[in-house]
Amino acid sequence: QVHLVDSGGGLVQPGESLRLSCAASGLNFKLYAMNWFRQAPGKERELVASISADGATNYLDSVKGRFTISRDNVWSKLYLQMNSLKPEDTAVYYCNTRAYGGRDFWGRGTQVTVSS
Repeated sequence: QVHLVDSGGGLVQPGESLRLSCAASGLNFKLYAMNWFRQAPGKERELVASISADGATNYLDSVKGRFTISRDNVWSKLYLQMNSLKPEDTAVYYCNTRAYGGRDFWGRGTQVTVSS
C-alpha cells in the first residue's frame, strides 16, 4: 500500500519561505510522477506543481518563479520549496501520486498560512 506523509507547513508572513516535504513508501518511487496539490477554504483542490519520473516539472501559473518542486529518489522524498509567499498561497497542501492502475494516493495534508 502506498503511504505518503507530507509535512513542513506553518504560519509565515508574506514574503517568507517554507519547504514542504513528502515521504513516500510502498512504491518504487523513482518510477512515478509526483504532485503537490493545494486546497484553500471554499475552493476546489488545484494542482500546484508536478515532477515526472525523469525530473521534468510543471507549475501552476500563479506560483511560477516562486515555487520549486524537486525529488530525492534515493530517500523517496518529494519537496516543494516555496519562496515569496503570498496570502493567496494559504491552503492545505497535499502530496499526491497516481500508481497501481491509475489509483490516486494522497498525503494527509499540511497547512500553510501566510498572514501578517
